[in-house]
Amino acid sequence: MSEDDKPPLTDRLASGAFLTIMSAAKLLPYEARIRTVGWIFGHVVGPLAGWRRRIRENLVLARPDLKAAEIRFLEKAVPANAGRSVAEIYSGREFTDRIEASDPLEGPGLPALKAAFDAGRPVIIASAHFGNYDAMRAALAARGYPVGALYRPMNNEAFNKHYVPAISAIAEPLFPRGRAGLTAMLRFLKGGGWLALGFDQHDRHAPELRFFDLPSKTVLTPAELAVRYDALILPVHGIRREDGLSFRVHVGAPIEHGEPRQMMQALNDDLEMLVRRHMDQWFWVHRRWK
Repeated sequence: MSEDDKPPLTDRLASGAFLTIMSAAKLLPYEARIRTVGWIFGHVVGPLAGWRRRIRENLVLARPDLKAAEIRFLEKAVPANAGRSVAEIYSGREFTDRIEASDPLEGPGLPALKAAFDAGRPVIIASAHFGNYDAMRAALAARGYPVGALYRPMNNEAFNKHYVPAISAIAEPLFPRGRAGLTAMLRFLKGGGWLALGFDQHDRHAPELRFFDLPSKTVLTPAELAVRYDALILPVHGIRREDGLSFRVHVGAPIEHGEPRQMMQALNDDLEMLVRRHMDQWFWVHRRWK
């Protein structure tokens, strides 16, 4: 690789610092590793990255009823959950083996999932940056379900070089955003594949729906694909248990096909109810409202 092809020095330094932390963390037993990286994100990464300020701003918008002490708790707890999730992803088989052994799938949508699998019907899994997204993928893959996912490559190319192999080890196929990834993704879906699609981030091109009773631009793609390809569509989320280490992977009730805006509003409403029950597990760092 020539000097011109290398990622910028700042990206390489950031990636190197992250890998140093993860390499040191891997010297610890699994449970201590997850807790330690969670603490680092909650008390070091969060403040340095400016996450606490953004979490606070979002909470003031969406949950003006919260007390100052509750907001201070979430300023640490939200990055800590993100840190635990990162440590789990980079733990590879240790993480997926625990998911497989616990078989954490539950919820009213399970019979519909099995019926879709038996019929070879495509499935759209509406997912969010909640709990640990990859616990959901690992749990479905452990049962032999054909779960794929669309992902956005990291802006930091140096980080992306180790991040993509890490998430690929949990379940495949993965489809990068872009023309080539889109073509392969649609071919997979048409063939009866199950596709996990996020819907909880701001998209300036999307229509305005409601989330926490606030105007929230929400992508319609999951609903549109479900209607176009007669795919089952339902929400699936990996909910972290109180021990901070294990999960419930909740399969929600299927969303009835109809007008895509109404379908996505139903998913927004479902996610809001979940987030209100587990405020520390949604990634309040995103600029969801602009």
